[in-house]
Amino acid sequence: MTFDCFDIVQFFYFLEFYPAVPQSQFFGLKASKLCRAEGSRLGMPLAGNVVQASTAAAQETALEWVKKDKRRMLHVVYRVGDLDRTIKFYTECLGMKLLRKRDIPEERYPNAFLGYGPEDSHFVVELTYNYGVDKYDIGTAFGHFGIAVDDVAKTVELIKAKGGKVTRESGPVKGGTTIIAFVEDPDGYKFELIERGPTPEPLCQVMLRVGDLDRSINFYEKYTIAMMGYGPEDKNVVLELTYNYGVTDYDKGNGYAQIAIGTDDVYRTAEAVKFFGGKITREPGPLPGINTKITACLDPDGWKTVFVDNIDFLKELE
Repeated sequence: MTFDCFDIVQFFYFLEFYPAVPQSQFFGLKASKLCRAEGSRLGMPLAGNVVQASTAAAQETALEWVKKDKRRMLHVVYRVGDLDRTIKFYTECLGMKLLRKRDIPEERYPNAFLGYGPEDSHFVVELTYNYGVDKYDIGTAFGHFGIAVDDVAKTVELIKAKGGKVTRESGPVKGGTTIIAFVEDPDGYKFELIERGPTPEPLCQVMLRVGDLDRSINFYEKYTIAMMGYGPEDKNVVLELTYNYGVTDYDKGNGYAQIAIGTDDVYRTAEAVKFFGGKITREPGPLPGINTKITACLDPDGWKTVFVDNIDFLKELE
């Protein structure tokens, strides 16, 4: 068995972050021998077995930490062409509350957070307006947001009365009995209204289209231990992944941005993502100006997730 230098560098790099792996297993191994193209065959099978066993142990340790990490979907971020217009629609037609609003002039954008309860316990939307940009391309990859309501028909009539756009009238879902409807906000983002009893999390779904469903499920199970959600669907927000037969690529446009997920440690989260082959797009560390620590990664379809330090996030809300 032969090894290349990349395998060994990666192996010892992750050892640094997973001290629970028995380091005694690596004593006596020399990277110079393992990096050689062919090298001596004496002892190499044993070395290979040690590396494989230790890597598997480190992988298991990483997964165990991720499972114990206190994670929750915090908010979904997307861009709008008129912040006040969108806030008006969400509060008057969808029944959301404006939770906070801030302007960051040095970055040339303000944003607003809206939802059905406090940010420290509810999933919310983060609307971003970039100075001078009044229109965005939503593309074909983003699907819709889901909102649970007591009476879909009544909500549809309210939205119509307020001048909102209904793209699918109230009625049972195809092949089922759940009553749904679809409406669009002023920027064209779709919202599915789902008739459901009282729930602690009315903003309950984010639907994204993917090119390979099994691949995406595998990614979210291993990297976020979300199983597409962190709790029962009737009480928690879930990520709805949709695969359309024969379609492997979609236009993402430039409107939808990302989902934010809370974590106890952005550094260990980033290392876990790297360890399992994920792509980090922003190394872990504090954001300029507000010092909230984050890291960001992409899933196999290029959908972005930002992990936010739990303690820093709560400080941001103070």
